[in-house]
Amino acid sequence: MPLVPPPFDPELAACLESLGDAAAPGFRLADLDAARRGTCLAAPDLTLGGAFEVSEYAVPGPPGAPGVPLLVCRPRGTTAPLPVLYHVHGGGMMAGTDRAGVEVPLDWARELGAVVVSVDYRLAPEHPHPAPVEDVYAGLVWTAAHTAEIGGAPRRIVVAGASAGGGLAAAATLLARDRQGPSLLGQLLMSPMLDDRNDTVSSRQMTGRGLWDRTANETAWTALLGTSRGGPDVSPYAAPARATDLSGLPPAYLDVGSAETFRDETVTYASRLWAAGGRAELHVWPGAFHGFDTLAPKAALSRTARAARLDWLRRQCAR
Repeated sequence: MPLVPPPFDPELAACLESLGDAAAPGFRLADLDAARRGTCLAAPDLTLGGAFEVSEYAVPGPPGAPGVPLLVCRPRGTTAPLPVLYHVHGGGMMAGTDRAGVEVPLDWARELGAVVVSVDYRLAPEHPHPAPVEDVYAGLVWTAAHTAEIGGAPRRIVVAGASAGGGLAAAATLLARDRQGPSLLGQLLMSPMLDDRNDTVSSRQMTGRGLWDRTANETAWTALLGTSRGGPDVSPYAAPARATDLSGLPPAYLDVGSAETFRDETVTYASRLWAAGGRAELHVWPGAFHGFDTLAPKAALSRTARAARLDWLRRQCAR
């Protein structure tokens, strides 16, 4: 019996329809050059009209690897140590820069009074696993060791990311635990890319639908892992769903759409965090597709999702 996909929220469905071919699923490696060019087109105002001071750093990378670029945005005129939002951009592990999607944590930081650090990691397929996650972790280690320099508060770092950035954020959090690295205040994982096996019900339901379907997911994981994708020996630092132990991790916020590929792996990851005695808040937004709140920011569901994330961050930063 064929799998019937859940319906899109009507307001979000209208957004998808208006995008036409620009929202076509089925991303393949041949589409990568165009995708990378697209991520370089937008040039957000990183100061948010002068509210932030912006600095760029090149910090030590993993052993034998190049330095890791970090973008640091600190609220102007503040003196007290502030919470730090360590942002990991999305892009399927294959595209994006430290400026991609950074307007989201900047909006949070403006509301909360926080420093944003956005990391620019090496990309697959030119740089397969473990290059991306090791870059993200190296940037996190530097950030934790230099909080005073950037205006941050020690031990008050939240790691955040969407899509591939969410997967890398989860993986860097595992590394921080296993290497006795930075102590983190929380992890905020938005529609995270967690499982290379690509065989959940939701991945099969959403084949050919939405912005990121099973074909696109296979392309991305193969770019990162090559022939080992889906096999028995994939590291949990590449695909956090492979982790056998989710104990001892910082509080997590996870959200995902009911009508997207990553639904089931996100729900499973949250359930396993609870089973390991951890703290996790999970939201499954009904009828939402991957990246819905970015493409349809004025939709009612998008506004609700953004408010829920900010509320969780506010509670974490008050701890």
